[in-house]
Amino acid sequence: MLYYDILTLEVGIITLGAKSLSPAQFLVLGYIIVISIGTLLLSLPIATVNQQGLSLIDSLFTATSATAVTGLIVVNTSTYFTFFGQMVILLLIQIGGLGFMTTSTLFALLLGKKINLSERRILQEELNHFDLAGLIRLVRYVTLLTLGIEFIGAVLLFFKLIYKYPVPQAIFYSIFHSISAFCNAGFDLFGNSLANFTSDFYVNMVITSLFIIGGIGFAVIADLYRYRKFERFSLNTKLVLVTTITLILLGTVVIFILEYSNPATLKNLSLKGKLLGAYFQGVTPRTAGFNSIATGKMRSASLFFTIILMFIGASPGSTGGGLKTTTAGTLIAVVANLVRGEDEVILFKRNLARDIVYKALAVTIISLGWVIFITMILTITETANFLQVFFEAVSAYGTVGLSTGITGSLSTIGKIIIVLTMFLGRVGPLTMATAIGEKEQKGKIKYPEEKVLIG
Repeated sequence: MLYYDILTLEVGIITLGAKSLSPAQFLVLGYIIVISIGTLLLSLPIATVNQQGLSLIDSLFTATSATAVTGLIVVNTSTYFTFFGQMVILLLIQIGGLGFMTTSTLFALLLGKKINLSERRILQEELNHFDLAGLIRLVRYVTLLTLGIEFIGAVLLFFKLIYKYPVPQAIFYSIFHSISAFCNAGFDLFGNSLANFTSDFYVNMVITSLFIIGGIGFAVIADLYRYRKFERFSLNTKLVLVTTITLILLGTVVIFILEYSNPATLKNLSLKGKLLGAYFQGVTPRTAGFNSIATGKMRSASLFFTIILMFIGASPGSTGGGLKTTTAGTLIAVVANLVRGEDEVILFKRNLARDIVYKALAVTIISLGWVIFITMILTITETANFLQVFFEAVSAYGTVGLSTGITGSLSTIGKIIIVLTMFLGRVGPLTMATAIGEKEQKGKIKYPEEKVLIG
């Protein structure tokens, strides 16, 4: 009933939004509505164990974190919320992972409603699709794929959790963590994320597989299924795969080296535990938000390296956030081609369009600008040290959810800033990139060309 009510409201504003708002504006409005409903529900006495509900600011923080599939928490999800509260969070995660417009469109299709051109433009904006053709088919594909993978993940987790919990609890935990992992949300019901499974190969592989698949993007998954040969993949898929694999390997190796002798993280584990802990902590910054070792006890070099991984994030058109792997890959290609003295940006024997390069540069500068700005503000409002605050800011903007442990102690102003950052991290990079990439009519006046000194 709750899911029906929320989606009915979503469908109800589709027509209004499609007619009176731009696609970017409509998406922002949609997410605000979902977060507002989540905030209201989480503030109800029935949502919390103490029957008093969360404060308004903490309800807003939790609802935003769930809808933005971030995972930053101000209270322990497993002990503070009732089954009702946990279900609200799970629903918000699912809507946030699929996307507001995708879930609205799916529900509209189930009701027999036709999707008009304006609504398809909004879908195109959210799904980061190149054109309008095949959008409805893509929505069905995304939904079926998501539910299918989440179901498989839940079944696999159930085989493990059945030995630790009663059957009903094992079922719910399996479903919750499968959805949370695939949607790159990072919410958990174990109370300490995956710290109890640091050396458990099975759980590590299931959870990381879920958030890696969820983080590479639906278009990439479709390419993998359709062609199955690297040479036939689109340029987008090739760039995503190469960048993702590189970051996974680099993350694992660097964390293993930096934390190998750290007694608070990997030192006291077996070699298997060290490798699994390094692997998990190396891939989770890809906006997953889970952790199997204590993030706050990692060395400063490891935290800074994790910040870099969190800022890059997942891939476009996925359940994850961040700058995106394709953006980072494009910028690296630009630098490499410039060093070689080439005018064009060549990737996998393809010439990259100049407007894509401009978009990548613009999104990077905007993202860096926002992170720097809010980090400066947080250093004033919070008592935590600079690295902890910087880590929190990037984690929120990248919709990652990792924390050094300062989230619960943030001031009211700090919580509001992080809420805005999580929200912008969920809708900002996509909508900003789309807005920047829109073509405008070229003016008739062409100004003289002149150069400036660079470097």
